[in-house]
Amino acid sequence: MSGPVLAGVAAGLVVGVLLTAGLVLALRFARGTRELGSDSEQATFRTLHLASRAATHLRDGLDGDDVRRAARSLRTLLGCDALAIVTRDGVLALDGPSHLVPDARRVAEQVVSTGRRQVSEGRVDRPARDAPSGTVDVGTYAQREAVGAPVVARDEVVGAVVAFADRVRPPLVRATEEVAQWCAAQLELGELEASRTALAEAELRALRAQISPHFVYNALGAIAAFISTDPERARDLVLDFADFTRYSFRDRGDFTTLADELRSIHSYVELERARFGERLTVTLRIAPEVLATTIPFLSVQPLVENAVRHGLEPREEGGTIVITARAEGTQTEITVEDDGVGTDPATLHAVLVGDRAGHVGLRNVDTRVRQLYGDDHALEIETAPGSGTMVRMRIPLSQPLHDTEARP
Repeated sequence: MSGPVLAGVAAGLVVGVLLTAGLVLALRFARGTRELGSDSEQATFRTLHLASRAATHLRDGLDGDDVRRAARSLRTLLGCDALAIVTRDGVLALDGPSHLVPDARRVAEQVVSTGRRQVSEGRVDRPARDAPSGTVDVGTYAQREAVGAPVVARDEVVGAVVAFADRVRPPLVRATEEVAQWCAAQLELGELEASRTALAEAELRALRAQISPHFVYNALGAIAAFISTDPERARDLVLDFADFTRYSFRDRGDFTTLADELRSIHSYVELERARFGERLTVTLRIAPEVLATTIPFLSVQPLVENAVRHGLEPREEGGTIVITARAEGTQTEITVEDDGVGTDPATLHAVLVGDRAGHVGLRNVDTRVRQLYGDDHALEIETAPGSGTMVRMRIPLSQPLHDTEARP
């Protein structure tokens, strides 16, 4: 076979290989596109993704540090030339040309003052698309129009969303109104979350305040009683008191581990034993695998204190408290049981719903766990007059959002 013929055959083989490789790549690309879904499914995903990103940046309000990032996502979502988010005080976040700031504030001011959407011509800012090539006369420039929609939260106009385009058409007007309503909903959700956080912090402060008057007075009195008769015991009790108060008033977030809480309970029990003597017995039945469970800070100790104050203290002979913790499926089950005087279930129910005073620690712990994990995690309480009390709390074993807060 001659050289030219061999060269032709080789060239043909190369072309065939390239065509085959191209076909394979084309098929893979087509398959990958199908796996991403149809055009409408991809558009839905893109819309949800942009809305989710914007929601994250609106959590701190319209004047928050991240609002400009929200404006960027919303501009992409609307497909407009520029987008501004303006508070009723004129604080502005703009994603687009900076010379549109005066126009954005002007439109937003009209929206806030009227409480209604506004469609307005913007300033002259760039050549028209159909302007003759090389023409610079101002008369050949196109005006950028704007539509502003009110952001209404708590029945009050708190700001405006302003979108800019070469020409504002009805679809952009409707979409801008929808975005403004969506922003209002995000603001109200953010305020609700802030209110829940503030309530949780207030309840935690209430728990700490509850510790102060009753327990501190008794603990110091017990320590004073041992100073002259048993100085070594008094010293140990002072250390227990220091450990307990240091833990109770720490500033390391709203979560801890079961192991840390049990160490604090040990200090608390030692101080109470200084008063009760042999009348108080505490038994621990803790499965080792649940010691690392993340739990709300000061959630088990108040249950133990409730058992002492309302269960055993009224009983002349005192009694026993049994603290149990074990894994139950995806939950850690913690129970605090005493053989004290017990109480009327109806009375305790009235306390938990806030219709009656008393058992402050028990009520606050119940409220906190329901807020954190849902009503199906409410405290379960079994009690009756003369039959003691058992309180059960169930905490999820896995809490990714809280794990880091629980560590020192």
